[in-house]
Amino acid sequence: MRPARLRPGDVARVGAAGLRTRPLRVVLSALGIAIGIAAMVSVVGIATSSRENLNRELARFGTNLLRVAPGHTIFGEQAHLPPESVAMIGRIGPVTSVTATGVVSGAHVYRTDRIPAGETGSISVMAARTDLLGTVGATVASGTWLNAATAGYPAVVLGAKAALRLGLGAADRGVRVWLGGHWFAVVGVLAPVPLAPELDYAALVGWPVAASMLAFDGYPTTVYTRTRDDSVTDVEGVLAATANPEHADQVQVSRPSDALAARQAADATLSGLLLGLGAVALLVGGVGVANTMVISVLERRAEIGLRRALGATRGQIRLQFLVESLLLAALGGAGGVLLGIAVTTGYASYQRWPSLVPAWASLGGIGATLVIGTAAGLYPAWRAARLAPTEALGAP
Repeated sequence: MRPARLRPGDVARVGAAGLRTRPLRVVLSALGIAIGIAAMVSVVGIATSSRENLNRELARFGTNLLRVAPGHTIFGEQAHLPPESVAMIGRIGPVTSVTATGVVSGAHVYRTDRIPAGETGSISVMAARTDLLGTVGATVASGTWLNAATAGYPAVVLGAKAALRLGLGAADRGVRVWLGGHWFAVVGVLAPVPLAPELDYAALVGWPVAASMLAFDGYPTTVYTRTRDDSVTDVEGVLAATANPEHADQVQVSRPSDALAARQAADATLSGLLLGLGAVALLVGGVGVANTMVISVLERRAEIGLRRALGATRGQIRLQFLVESLLLAALGGAGGVLLGIAVTTGYASYQRWPSLVPAWASLGGIGATLVIGTAAGLYPAWRAARLAPTEALGAP
């Protein structure tokens, strides 16, 4: 008499029945798989979300911003950019806009005149030109930016981080700060500036008032230059000689968008490390599944013997335990994917990034669990199928 063949639905029901009899052990075993899959999916999702946020920032602010700063002399001393360097750079054909800031040395800003002089909060005081915002792609979060009128008076615009360190969240009328031994009215607070992060920690005053009240020497510390997109490399090659014709070797030229790209590369390295940790967690979860299935075979020897006595073949017993292992791993994999998506969404929302989880990461997580489930279930299934009915039924 030929043994009855099990339909796919019957195989799934038999495998699921084996899991339902040990719910706590199943949950704990699936949790190991879920943690590994969640770690891998969330790492990929967070890295992808960060990359998408960077791409959107670069698309919004552009990659055609160049930064010119003074270097050092051959004796190691700090060099200076000539005061006329801004005008000379502006005469380069492909340049569309140019502006500058200058650090006001010796000047510090405090919330009141009662703050000890040493507690500067690492906030720098900078003289700024009125056309700074458009060139660097900055925006005012509250209040107003310096104009031709306020640039000559004791008015200050704070960077986003500088305002927080001074305990100011917005520019209210009448708020003043103690800057360089004088009271300055806060007229605005900037939003974070991705391409010029040094502005986030600065107190920005007008160029004229910096010279008249704060003994500003007039040397630009940083010159920001916007060029046509098709001429960035050409302009970058002549900026140093244009800014300081006599000492071009004492000029540093950089591209802020390159710094963002370097940050992304560093994030990619960290992501690789975290993926490795996720793989280790996944391996541990696979060992847990294998352990659960081996113990299940030992505990259910009587059941196996009874099924063999009733006509079940070795292949059917082997398939039953293999399906149990696959279902257990798939349960952990599905939970891990959902947990990974939830972690990615939560972190991206906290960082105000777009939330993206690639489809290949989710499908790959499910595929990995099926491979692990198959590998973890092969030996227990083979061991169960080798049990003779008389040996299994005689087990205590």
